[in-house]
Amino acid sequence: MKKEELEELLRDCPVLYHMAELGSWPSIQRHGLLSTSALLDLFAVSGSRRTAIEARRRPENVAVEHPKLGRAVIRDQKPMDDAGLLRCLQDGLTPEDWYKLLNDRVFMWLTRDRLHRLLTARPYRTLEHDVLELDAAPLVAAHWAQITLSPINSGATKPFPRDRGKDTFLSIADYPYAHWRGKRKAGERAVELAVTGGIPDVGPFVRRVIRMRGEEIVTVLYSR
Repeated sequence: MKKEELEELLRDCPVLYHMAELGSWPSIQRHGLLSTSALLDLFAVSGSRRTAIEARRRPENVAVEHPKLGRAVIRDQKPMDDAGLLRCLQDGLTPEDWYKLLNDRVFMWLTRDRLHRLLTARPYRTLEHDVLELDAAPLVAAHWAQITLSPINSGATKPFPRDRGKDTFLSIADYPYAHWRGKRKAGERAVELAVTGGIPDVGPFVRRVIRMRGEEIVTVLYSR
């Protein structure tokens, strides 16, 4: 991606959206917006329990606890399953490989429309969630080296499993923006922005945190 292409992407998508578990904002304020793997490191989860969380599909939310840190909830992976991954994975990747790739990253949508699609998906539409709205440009500047972009929803295989492989997550420099610019409207030229390891210094990038049910804003938890 060229400099002017990134500038266009950030003009089209100035706000990033992260859908977090209900009640997770206080923990995010304390520890940052961490990937599943980084959270497991922080909470000292190891052995077979860690493998079950990090390298297997999570059909339901999983809670982890620490005597000093308290409790955190790791989200389920209901929109994805092994059968779908086996149909679409390329480059010799296994479902276990894919779960590990996902769990090493924190994901954000580049448009409100994409956020709403997830919020209104069947497993989540009746539930409340803490949604973070983040300023895209300063976050990209601060975490450039850890950021990857994806042209698909990498955490879903339903209703149709789109092909994915080692080149699904590409650095900003390597992302083929011009290719997708010729095929998609503004806002859809990259679908996900992910930060490897997470964003421990997330606070300065957060413009608002809202509690949502479907497309409804239930309450505002934080506003800068």
